[in-house]
Amino acid sequence: MIPNHKCSKLSDIDMAIVHSVPPGGNWKNIPLSIPSKRIEQIRESYAQGKGSRSTYYGRLLKNMPSYTMNTYFNRPGNGCHIHYEQNRVLSQREAARLQSFPDSFDFSGSMGAINTQIGNAVPPLLSFQIAETLTKKLGSKGCYIDLFSGAGGLGLGFKWAGWESKLASDIEPKYLETFARHIHPNTISGSLSDPKIFDLLVNEAIKIKKENSDKPFWILGGPPCQGFSTAGNARSMEDDRNHLFQDYKKFIEKVQPDGFLFENVAGLLSMQKGAVFEEVKSAFNSVVPSLQGWVLNSENYAIPQRRKRVFLIGFSKHGESLDAPPHLTQLKNGKLNNPNVLPAISVEEALSDLPAISHNQDGSSLEYKTSAVTLYQKLMRGEITPSAYVTNFL
Repeated sequence: MIPNHKCSKLSDIDMAIVHSVPPGGNWKNIPLSIPSKRIEQIRESYAQGKGSRSTYYGRLLKNMPSYTMNTYFNRPGNGCHIHYEQNRVLSQREAARLQSFPDSFDFSGSMGAINTQIGNAVPPLLSFQIAETLTKKLGSKGCYIDLFSGAGGLGLGFKWAGWESKLASDIEPKYLETFARHIHPNTISGSLSDPKIFDLLVNEAIKIKKENSDKPFWILGGPPCQGFSTAGNARSMEDDRNHLFQDYKKFIEKVQPDGFLFENVAGLLSMQKGAVFEEVKSAFNSVVPSLQGWVLNSENYAIPQRRKRVFLIGFSKHGESLDAPPHLTQLKNGKLNNPNVLPAISVEEALSDLPAISHNQDGSSLEYKTSAVTLYQKLMRGEITPSAYVTNFL
């Protein structure tokens, strides 16, 4: 059994498009004979110098990491989501693997809900390395609550590192169903912007903090990022989702944890020429004395995906700081160019043991095509631990 190894159905036109794109290719390889208004718009935009749209209708290269997995990996035109060999888009399990969710981590909900849980998540293997780095800094493992938890990418990584999950909250019940099954059953469904939910969560968090006064108590949270994402054409602070960080800030102010972790898309850095990021930092700086930021790319952490994200780390004590986790991998001819850092994990290394399926097929009941032949596949199949996997790169 391979949970969620299910591929979306494509239209006849989309299938013709998929067949026309070679590995590493994109919309530029699609012949004019295939009728598509969307591709016509992309060509027109490109001709006007409005960007290359280089990942649109992209097919993955087997010897490279994937591009960012978004919530539309079930569509060929919304990113580089075409399988590197098979003529279809990625299955949900393949996308989950590229996000570093193990095969045992099955998702609840409709096809769309599962796609969103996968595409919006923090890769748990990245979260694990952050948690390990934090543990070394603090000298002990702690406990945490997870706001805007989604399926639990942040929470799962901290759990792998030996931290105790105490509570999770999200506005979507199906996401919490996934979280509860794999991480911790104590969840509260609702929006942090709802005063009743806010007060309920604050009271629960303060109670948890008192009951666990002998260990570090942290808050994790990645407020919904769609309003900041460069995947959208119009980014504005008028988007209600862009103010959820203020609710997160107020929550930290009320609960007074030992520290917190904030995660968001890299588009936050460039929004309104950096003014929005400064506003976010200023808000959090008003409630903690020590704050620092990282920009981490998953490709540098032995994850088969190029996914850049912003992290803010806040401490309740003055003068505290935390170095980012050390790089484990790098793209060939990439910016690091460090001979001591191993090559990035490729999509073939991540996916080649999964059985072939066609579009509109559910392959969840199929057997693996081969035994696990790479370290990453062994991690995904539970044959080695995250700690053992990471150790191979140090």
